[in-house]
Amino acid sequence: MVKGGENSQSDLIMNRRGLVVGNYCHDVLIKDNLVIGESLGGAASFVSNVLDGLSIQCDFISKVGFDFAYSVSHLPIQNSSFKTTLFHAYFSSIPADKDGNRDRILKRVHSCDPIVPSDLPDLDFDFGLAVGVAGEILPQTLERMLDLCRVVFVDIQALIRVFDPIDGTVKHVGLRESGFFHLLPRIGFLKASAEEAPFVDIEEARKWCCVVVTDGKDGCRVYWKDGELQISPFPTTQVDPTGAGDSFLGALVAGLNWGLSVPDAALLGNFFGSLTVGQIGLPKFELWLLQRIKDDLLRRRLQCVGQCETRTVGSEFRKSVEHEDLQASLAVAAKLLSTYSNQDYHCNSQNSPDNAVGQCMNNCSNCEQKVLVNPLCEEPITVEDQSRHTASSA
Repeated sequence: MVKGGENSQSDLIMNRRGLVVGNYCHDVLIKDNLVIGESLGGAASFVSNVLDGLSIQCDFISKVGFDFAYSVSHLPIQNSSFKTTLFHAYFSSIPADKDGNRDRILKRVHSCDPIVPSDLPDLDFDFGLAVGVAGEILPQTLERMLDLCRVVFVDIQALIRVFDPIDGTVKHVGLRESGFFHLLPRIGFLKASAEEAPFVDIEEARKWCCVVVTDGKDGCRVYWKDGELQISPFPTTQVDPTGAGDSFLGALVAGLNWGLSVPDAALLGNFFGSLTVGQIGLPKFELWLLQRIKDDLLRRRLQCVGQCETRTVGSEFRKSVEHEDLQASLAVAAKLLSTYSNQDYHCNSQNSPDNAVGQCMNNCSNCEQKVLVNPLCEEPITVEDQSRHTASSA
């Protein structure tokens, strides 16, 4: 009887289907003018890493160029006339200045063509994720996603990023000036980093949708029309912040689909974000860890059978009575991971985070899977025709 119930609940999760829209990228990490890593990038790759690991089924619409260098589980649309979107991420050992200026500068070297409404399948989806990184999601494409999906999660970087016409440095514009503001009342969830939040106008946005602001070591804060909550972080040593917010969003969506309340799902997001910053590039999650988390999520879902089945995904904003228990369970998983991790994928450093970067590149055999044989950074930064993306970034 119990086993049958477990199967039916698992089937319910498996039968939900999502739509993820955003291009894959090539990422080059440069620290103090030295290349420290090259990796598959793009929010779609980090999101799929989590969703696949937690058994959430999705269709992915991503575009790449003729030079795409990685094998991925969700095949992209390949355009023989364009190169794959390429970002250079510049890190520095110099601490942030008194104004808190960031220690990472991101530059778009070139980009693949945008995703247009006709690229999306003419199907109905339970949820969608708009996770563009290089201006590839157009306003009309997001509008089409809103037509196809019952609820849409949007990473604000897909809407407000613009790119310097000289060197491609990533900058931001206000959401009101982005060309997407009129769609805000139809968006279900809006995710932003603390750096991006000032460009959103949270007080306005929370009138229409749930806004989640991630803030690194401080966890995240959830805003909705009638309240807000701070969600605790999971301590970690940051090696590479790339993709942490994407992993967070993937886990948030996965948690909601498994029946968690919004605060509990955000806690799961913080957990996967903390795992991501501890590795260079696209992180590797151990199978035993993923299975442990899925077993825990299934147990919690079985405990709320009836209540979870009838509520809309993401409609519950109260912390569950088991919120602290979930936090403790994830903390135990993190401790086990730290204890039993090996050099195949995880690097521990007794020194500073800066030294951890170098040790990871020297000691982790998994890094060999992330570094390309033919370095992408040999290409000079070029100025591309910005007019192709005017609609998506202005």
